Amino acid sequence: MKDLLRQRTSLKEEIEILLNNQVKMEAEASSKYMAMASWCDRNGFRNSAKYFMKQSDEEREHMVKIFNYLMYVGGTAISPEIGAVRQEYATFRSVFEAALQGEIAVTQSINRIVTQARKEEDYATENFLQWFVKEQTEEEDNARHALELFDMIGEDGTGLYMIDKAILKIGSDN
Repeated sequence: MKDLLRQRTSLKEEIEILLNNQVKMEAEASSKYMAMASWCDRNGFRNSAKYFMKQSDEEREHMVKIFNYLMYVGGTAISPEIGAVRQEYATFRSVFEAALQGEIAVTQSINRIVTQARKEEDYATENFLQWFVKEQTEEEDNARHALELFDMIGEDGTGLYMIDKAILKIGSDN
């Protein structure tokens, strides 16, 4: 049966697996951002909570975009199962450090899929993924910018309050 299904699409099995793995990674990122939002909210950083909820929504949109692409090209899109995500962070700064590391991991994953699509001469998938390549450049820039606020403003006195206030402006000029 699998061989018959494979003949109905030009999508290579290796690319389908990588795309489904990316669907799962985006779902996990969405869940991680929700946990970050909750931590920020519990610790009085309401603007950062809003920022991370927006990030969570974006990651879910990315997941759905890839899921729909898989269905569109005749692949098998797999609804992802995700495990528990980290709920606690030592410091406000560590939440943003984790966010940046997560974005870097997503960028690396997207790049691996683009490389494999190119190797398999799957130009449709490579073309589809170019949106994600550009998006990840912006996401990493936003995450770096957020983290730089800690160095620019400082964490003493009203610093954390000022950082939380400045967070909502990140990405608004993209």
